[in-house]
Amino acid sequence: MSLCTPFSKVVLRWLLLLLILPLPGYAADFSLEDTQGKTHRLADYRGKWVLINFWATWCPPCVTEIPELSSLHNAHKDNDLVVIGIAMDSGSSKKVVDFAKARGISYPVVMGNQEIAAQIGEMEVLPTSYLYAPNGEQVSYQPGEVTRESIEAYIKSKKFN
Repeated sequence: MSLCTPFSKVVLRWLLLLLILPLPGYAADFSLEDTQGKTHRLADYRGKWVLINFWATWCPPCVTEIPELSSLHNAHKDNDLVVIGIAMDSGSSKKVVDFAKARGISYPVVMGNQEIAAQIGEMEVLPTSYLYAPNGEQVSYQPGEVTRESIEAYIKSKKFN
């Protein structure tokens, strides 16, 4: 009798995933270096909402979302919310930096990879956004586009200390 039955393989995969994937709730204190060389850590933004947005230059819905995210960031960055974009483009950062400048991206942009994605959480499609409350709790995961209006409405409906 073999110990590696199809059922045991499935159970083993789920157990491994449980050990690897972060639990919902409070995030690990990620550390991300943007294209300007500045480090962004979740702990640095305690007291503010943090929206992490995975995107790519070649992704049409991501490009559509950029003006919404820039508007959101500009309206709130000095008070209660910051946006950090994680570009999942392969190749040189110069392409992403030039793209960001041409599109008027006003929020910090990080060059993404699987290691960075693992710090934040699951990502199956682009764009994907994670929203962290001022206390560091991950409160929203949104595959697909988000709008300034939807993020502001969500934040307004929540009370976090």
